[in-house]
Order: sequence, then structure tokens, then C-alpha cells
Amino acid sequence: MAGTGSVRGDGEDARRLQLIEATIESLADVGFAACTLMDIGRRAGVSPGLVAHYFGDKEGLLEATLRHMAGRISRLVSQRLVEAHSPRARVQAVIDANLAPEEFDRRTASVWLAFWGQVIHSARFRRVQNVYQKRMLSNLRHALRQMVPARDAEHLAVTIASIIDGLWLRATLVAEGEQEGSGARAIATALVDAELAVIRARAPEDGRARPDGGDKVSGQHIAGRAVLGGGRVRIRANNPATGEVLAEIELATPDDLEAAIAAARRGQAAWAALDGAERGRVLRRVADQLRAQDQAIAHLEAAETGRPIRYTLADVAIAADCFARCAALAEVPRADDALELGLGRLGTIRREPAGIVAMLGAGSRPLYAAALRAAPALAAGNALILQSSGDAPLVLARLAAILEGAGLPAGAVNHLHGAEELGRALAEHPGIDQMAAGCNGEGGATLVVFDGADPDIAVAMTLEVAFRAGAARFGGPCRVLVQQGAKAAFVERLLAATGRLVTGDPLDARTEHGAMGAAQHPEVALAAVDAALAGGARLLAGGSRVAALPSGAFLAPTILEQDAGGTAWFEADCPGVVLLAGFADEAEALRRVDLAAGAGTVFLFTPDLGRAERLSRHLRAAACWINFRDLPADAAAGADLLSFDRYTRRKRVAIEFSGNGAG
Repeated sequence: MAGTGSVRGDGEDARRLQLIEATIESLADVGFAACTLMDIGRRAGVSPGLVAHYFGDKEGLLEATLRHMAGRISRLVSQRLVEAHSPRARVQAVIDANLAPEEFDRRTASVWLAFWGQVIHSARFRRVQNVYQKRMLSNLRHALRQMVPARDAEHLAVTIASIIDGLWLRATLVAEGEQEGSGARAIATALVDAELAVIRARAPEDGRARPDGGDKVSGQHIAGRAVLGGGRVRIRANNPATGEVLAEIELATPDDLEAAIAAARRGQAAWAALDGAERGRVLRRVADQLRAQDQAIAHLEAAETGRPIRYTLADVAIAADCFARCAALAEVPRADDALELGLGRLGTIRREPAGIVAMLGAGSRPLYAAALRAAPALAAGNALILQSSGDAPLVLARLAAILEGAGLPAGAVNHLHGAEELGRALAEHPGIDQMAAGCNGEGGATLVVFDGADPDIAVAMTLEVAFRAGAARFGGPCRVLVQQGAKAAFVERLLAATGRLVTGDPLDARTEHGAMGAAQHPEVALAAVDAALAGGARLLAGGSRVAALPSGAFLAPTILEQDAGGTAWFEADCPGVVLLAGFADEAEALRRVDLAAGAGTVFLFTPDLGRAERLSRHLRAAACWINFRDLPADAAAGADLLSFDRYTRRKRVAIEFSGNGAG
């Protein structure tokens, strides 16, 4: 019997489709006014009463016909989108499907025109048409936002949709055969390419300037719109390697801060109201955008921080991976923790978003630092206020644009330019629910090399930490302790390897040691070197500007050695400088590491793993790496779950089932 019902249902669907096809034929031949149930029934070979039986009245039949036609195009769009493998190809998929040969002909176009003429008179038709148009715009926006700023994507999506509609209309008016589908597709394609060329010319993707999409002034981004002018104080963002002015930066005012907090409160409510799957989709789009724009973003960060592009490119990849991992965290609901409250009582501890999370930008690895905090905070349902560092303001502005372009509600991410005063105001403001924890290893890095360790591995890591990728990561001097028996061989190898380092243009892929950012200007570094020398240190290498690069902020790789009684070991605070000293035994090594207050990260090199385990338990350090051959690209990988929980607040919920009528 079940099979009989299925057959009857299939038969009814076939009859409905037959009547819809007859309606399309009638509309194409006689137009909307002359299209009647009698004419449709005649074309389908059935009585008008049977037509009314299936659809109720003429408007019901016409609504079903319009839904059928819109669905037919939507299915074709979906099929072509699956076959498209780039944002530009996805835009083209929408164009080609809407102007496909099987759809784009005078008869079909005339039917669409008949419906469009009635949309203003019928709420039922208008609902179908709105869904169709919204779906087209959504598909276009999604693809375009991966190529151009959000505001340009919105404008271009509407333009493309209008062109498609206009070409349909033209197809009903021109003589038979005058304009084929291929010609219409060529017109729409040429328009898209021309508009994209204009946008890219206005906002070049080489990362050297105009990161905000137009002029060379970067302002605040609040509640989904740019905020510029109004007499705000301006500073310049310079390329430390060339002195070139990358942009003028407008600093946020107290009113900007209040507006950003108010916008974040509204945006956070909208963002947290989305289910985890939708938040995950948005964060995956952020990851996709970072990967699609990796060259431009890496160039921009290299230009404003002086870090070699080989390392800024790696940071873009790390940031994209972080957003992808946190997208997965958002998509999987976290179980509430159960509380034992006794018989007849149920208790849980729920995790809820903290609310508004503020984070201060880093001057040395701005994208890396922001991504490792922003991704888990957003995954947990929080809104963000990003304050970019005065030393590296442009990359964070680019990240904020990518976040919003990926689909975050207006106000869920806001970006402010500011100095220390703004940071203090954020930290003290009652409207900020949480300040994001720092993710740079403050206090620098300390390497401890024991007798018997492989000197080449220890030297390679010293170069990596002090002069290559790690110089920005650890935010302080690189201190190296070498046991006396290994010291001579280690120093010889270190000086030789340092002499082979390639120092130069950060945008050159061969460069290993770039320029110093604004916060670590050579003059500041040289003053710190002089102070270390006055404190008893000896200069083994560097200690001066790079003579071949006089116009940029380049400090030659510098190595200082000091005796046990010198003060430079614990007083120096200069990234990109190696402070080297010897030690006699394990106890002295532990004592001297602890002299560097807030030692940050410690690297141990020893063949004795028992000793490594003992030291790792006793060292006052944020992290300890033992016998690593190279610096982990993403030391934060795997810590996303901990970070996710950090940006939630816990609420205790208890229910008693006895009493008050509860069963």
C-alpha cells in the first residue's frame, strides 16, 4: 500500500509539472492577461476544473510557475558553483547560469517579463522574486568579498544583478536572433572584469600602500563603516627599510571609543545569536580570504614592520590555519559541565561569550598576534575591538576589513588606531568585558647549551631566535648561556654563521635579517648596546648600522659577551641582540635564567634528558623547548581549545525538581 501512495504522489507531481509547462507556454504565446485556466487546460489536454483542483486559482498556478522557473535557475547556479574553483570563477558561474542558452531565449525571457510586470501587484509573486534576487546577490557577494573590499563587493554585486536583469529585458525587446546568450554573457563578463580592474587600480594589492581601499589615509572602522576626518590627529606610518610613507593614520578620539563600544554591544548580540555552524562558516571564509590575499598581506606587514617577507608569509599561513581551527571549534557545541547537587536537583555550568573583547595590536608580528586571540574569541561568540599598534597599524586594518567582509554582523568587529592612551582607556573602560591575553613571548628568549649538545643545532636556533623569525616573536633580547666546556666551539660557529646572514630589503625573498620596526629603532638599539658595554659586556659582532643600507633602520646582527658579574645580562632590553655568557653547572644555569625576570621562552640543549626534565620543572618560564632543531612555525597550534575557553564566562544554573509542582 505504501508503494501505491508513492506512485500516486509521483503521478500528481508529474501532472503539476505538466500544467506548469503549459502555463509557461501560454505566457510566452499570449501574455499575462490572456493566460487563463481554460487556455492552460487546453494546452495540457485537461479541463480547467482539474487545473483549479491542483492549484486553487490562476494566481496559485502562476506562483507555482514562478517558483519552478526560479528554482530551475538556482539549481543550475548551484551546479556551476560546485564546478568553480576560484572566487572569480564563482562570479562567472552566477552569470553563466542566469544567462545560460537553455534559459536565455526570447520565449523564456518574455515569461520572466510577464511576471516582473505583475510583481508590484502581487505579494505572492513579490516573495518569490525577492528570494530569487537575494539568492543571486548572496552568491555574488560571497565570491566578490574574497577579491575586493566589502563595500566594493556590495556595489558590484548589485551592478552585476542589474546587468543580468537588464540583459533579460533586452532579450524580449530585440529582434529574433539579434542577441544570443553568448553575447549577453560576454557583455556581463566584460563589465565584471572592467569593474574589478578599476577597484584594483584604486586599491593596489602589492601591500605597499592604500590598505584601506582608496586614499593614503587610514581611519577607524566602526559599525561597518569607515570613520575619517573631523580634525582627528594624524601620524605617519613609514616603511622602516626605505623611509617611504605608507599611509597617514588618524588616531581615535574618546568619542570613537564610545561609538565602537556601543557598536560592539549591538554586534555581539547579533553574532552570538547565530548558531555555531554559521559562525564556523564565517571564520572559514576568513581563513580562505587570508590565503587568497597572502601575498598582499605579507607584503604589507613586511613593509610596515621591516620583517623579511619569508616570515610574514609564514605568519599569514599560521593566521589562516588558526581561523580554520577555531571555525571547527565554533561548529561543535561545547557540553555543559555537570554539578553534583544531590537528589532531586540538577546543576550545570554553562559557557557563554564574555561579551566585548578588546585587544591591543603587536608592533612586530601584528597579524600573528591578532589572529591567535581574535579567532578563538570570535568562535566563542564575542565581539572585538581591535586597537592597532602605532608601529604596525595597517595590517590590523586589513584584518578588520577581511573579518567584516566574511560576514560578521556590523559592529561585531571594530578597529581603532591609537597609542598608549587609547590602550589604557580600553583597559579601564567599564564597557569592555575582557582584555585579550598577550600572545608574544614577552621578556625575550633564553637558550641554554650544555656540554655534549650539538653546537650546530644550538647555533642554528640562536640565529633563528635572535635575527630571523624569532626576533619579532619574543619581543626582547636573545640571551644565550653556554657551559664552559662547549663555549669556545659554540662562539666560533656562531660568529661564522652570523657573518653569512643576508641583511637587506624585507620584500626580497632572500633576506633573512630585515629592518627594525618603529619600536626598535637602530638609535634605541645602539643606546642599549652602549649601556651593555658600560655594564661590562664585550662586543663580538655588529654594534652599528649596516653601512650598505644607510637610509633604512638596519642594525647589523649584534653579539655581546659578558662575564658573570656584568649587569647587561638582566638589564638589557633590545630585540635583535644576542647577549652571551658562560656558566659552570646546572645550578648556575638555573640561577642566571631566573635573573632575566619574566624569562619568556627557554630553549634547552642537552643530551641528558633527565637534566632537561628537571630544569623544565624549575625554570620560571612561559614555555620550554628541548633540543629543537628549528623554531616551530606556530607554537600556538593545539592551544585553540584553551584560548576558546579563556574568552567565555561561566554561569551556574541549578534546578530543584521537588516542590513547586515540578515532577
